[in-house]
Amino acid sequence: MFTRLLVGLDGSARADQALEQALLLGRRFGAAIVAAHVRAAAGPPGADVLERARRRIQAAGLRSEIVERRGDAEVELAALAGDADACLVGRVGRGGAGDLGPTVAALIRIAERCVIVCGQHPSPMESCALAFDGGDTSKRALDLVARFASIVEGTVHVIHANASREAGLHVVGEAEAELSRRRVAFVTHVEPGTPGEACKVVVARTACDALFVGAHVPRGRDSGATAGNAAEILRHTDIPVVVQP
Repeated sequence: MFTRLLVGLDGSARADQALEQALLLGRRFGAAIVAAHVRAAAGPPGADVLERARRRIQAAGLRSEIVERRGDAEVELAALAGDADACLVGRVGRGGAGDLGPTVAALIRIAERCVIVCGQHPSPMESCALAFDGGDTSKRALDLVARFASIVEGTVHVIHANASREAGLHVVGEAEAELSRRRVAFVTHVEPGTPGEACKVVVARTACDALFVGAHVPRGRDSGATAGNAAEILRHTDIPVVVQP
């Protein structure tokens, strides 16, 4: 499923955690790890950061590729991600609108491959949740989590934010049907509040350690009743969030 993983490194602790998450996934799937550092126009070179990453990747018994680019981090990482199955990045912190940082926020908007925004600690990613709203990117996230759960043999917790349980169950019916067709075990959760609030409640209740979401809110839908707002969801979690474009 994952044969080539790109991880963005800038020397920060959050990027270090993204590398640890990439190594964990890399060992599970036998994936090559591409360690990338993007220099700002007047920024210092990333040779030391990349050399440390190369040693850690090789110590894990995985194939490594080292890349250094100059320019805007989100643009360069998005371009590099075109040759990868996923791009892993760290987040700034928790508890406010600045959680993601400008690079991560921009990357999840423009990347054409899934972006895994890692938590503060590496996760085994064995118990998966899906934020589902019925939109196109949400359906692609459903396909991805179904494949992932089939490999790890886990249960998918389908989350939908809606004040009306009846209306919410109608929306998630498609996800339930698809997971049933693929013989993937699932549990459905319809919760009030925003998508991020719903995901926070379910993740805490179920101890899920990975969350799959679509990147965009579908047009014509009420953002308060959908789960496609990846940025809002990310601000309510501290587990790896797989954002599917």
